[in-house]
Amino acid sequence: MAPRHELPPLPYGAADLDPYVSSRTVDFHYGKHHRTYVDNTNKLIADSPLAELELEELIRQSAGHPERAGIFNNAAQVWNHTFYWNSMRPKGGGTPSGDLKARVEQAFGSFEAFSKEFATQATTLFGSGWCWLVAEGGTIKIVRTSNADTPIVRGQLPLLTVDVWEHAYYLDFQNRRADYVAQWLSSLANWEFAAGNLARASR
Repeated sequence: MAPRHELPPLPYGAADLDPYVSSRTVDFHYGKHHRTYVDNTNKLIADSPLAELELEELIRQSAGHPERAGIFNNAAQVWNHTFYWNSMRPKGGGTPSGDLKARVEQAFGSFEAFSKEFATQATTLFGSGWCWLVAEGGTIKIVRTSNADTPIVRGQLPLLTVDVWEHAYYLDFQNRRADYVAQWLSSLANWEFAAGNLARASR
């Protein structure tokens, strides 16, 4: 029987994010870290009723249950990483347009103010985790999660995320997380993906 959960294909080639995220980083981050989370999830839920659940439901049913911490950590990391790869695109960055641009400006005053706040939040998160742009309660906001935590268990709709675990940037930027985040925003952020997520939330 095939594994219940599989490693999804990248939405671009492993070298297509160079020079900001190198093919070497993608090989390790996607090919080893992400794949291991998928493999661990399948092992942990094998021969249990949880094996029948879709990934998001598996995450929700394991969140907050200490006896399922291993399942949550691995399943949520599968989801978070898949979302992260889609949050980037070759020749990305720039500014959003349409409704997303209007919502960003409404929430933060300007796109420049948003970018500054997002970079600050992502750079100053202590330890490992994620910085997200999410929709919640009719507005959009920046939130941070530590380790494998994810907004989908908080009733928030993720629009975009940057991974600030060290394995996401250390081969390319060493300890310069701020430089990684700045390049991510200016050259990789996939605003079309974020806009699509926001549009689906409005339907």
